Amino acid sequence: MIRSDHLTKRYGERTVVNDLNLHVPAGQVYALLGPNGAGKSTTIGCLLGFVKPDHGRITLAGSPLPPAEAAILHAAYIAENVALYERLTGVENVDFFMRLLGRRLPTSEIEALLARVGLPKHAWHRQAHGYSKGMRQKVGIVMALAKGASVLVLDEPTSGLDPEASVAFGELIRAVADDGAAVIMATHDLLRAQELADRCGLLVGGHLVSEWKLGELNAGELERNYLDSLAARA
Repeated sequence: MIRSDHLTKRYGERTVVNDLNLHVPAGQVYALLGPNGAGKSTTIGCLLGFVKPDHGRITLAGSPLPPAEAAILHAAYIAENVALYERLTGVENVDFFMRLLGRRLPTSEIEALLARVGLPKHAWHRQAHGYSKGMRQKVGIVMALAKGASVLVLDEPTSGLDPEASVAFGELIRAVADDGAAVIMATHDLLRAQELADRCGLLVGGHLVSEWKLGELNAGELERNYLDSLAARA
């Protein structure tokens, strides 16, 4: 569902992503780990068609990029801070998003999706300017569900969330993957990655230096492997 082959992106003489090969099948969550400046955000930009790679091939749900329509049709992006129209309600934000895609959903269906992700009922028809970060993330997931996205791309989704909201968000993402979506998540949160993801990869200096199956590691082992891999590249 998500595949990159020999993906490379340069800015001038600096190689930000170097010969990156990723494969995330349907039903899996892949955590992309790495320090600041490792190339995680550039990789996400390439996967979404925002950044044009210098070399390599990207495929989403069987459709190659470019054209950008492949990302528009199949992928949903949930950023660290989900941007909503502040004077629209949760329901109205989802409705507006779907109209941009040329589709309409009955209000009852939008409400059912908001209930499914756990957004409190009192917030459905309240303006978004009072929403917490966790509430905004839930509306972002509803947009992905309403769109029928088969690929979810997340950039630091749990940054700044309190522990309860982070756990709830992780459970939502796991449920979306269990329903058949492929999820790739760039994160610094090793604990949440270990609990949520099926596999993870460590990106350092644009290189994918290590990959692990997370069912075989506890959180402490993942942290040790992460630090050892960084030290080996220093």
